[in-house]
Amino acid sequence: MAVKIRLKRMGQKKAPFYRIVVSDSRSPRDGKFIEEIGTYDPNQEPSAFNVNEEAAKKWLSNGAQPTEVVGKLFKNAGITK
Repeated sequence: MAVKIRLKRMGQKKAPFYRIVVSDSRSPRDGKFIEEIGTYDPNQEPSAFNVNEEAAKKWLSNGAQPTEVVGKLFKNAGITK
């Protein structure tokens, strides 16, 4: 099973709010997920995000691949493999 760390879109129209989730790569964007490890709100100035660093490092060490945007968020937070 290929596991990805990606964003799950929440919120109202034109006001997105995202949850950072670990999910199977075959599941839909807003579908079933394995674990929620953080949040990301691009509407605030500056953009606000919270990440559970222990869970993120655990999933990265187990082989989960972050998407491009999540990879940038992790880089800003100082989370690496």
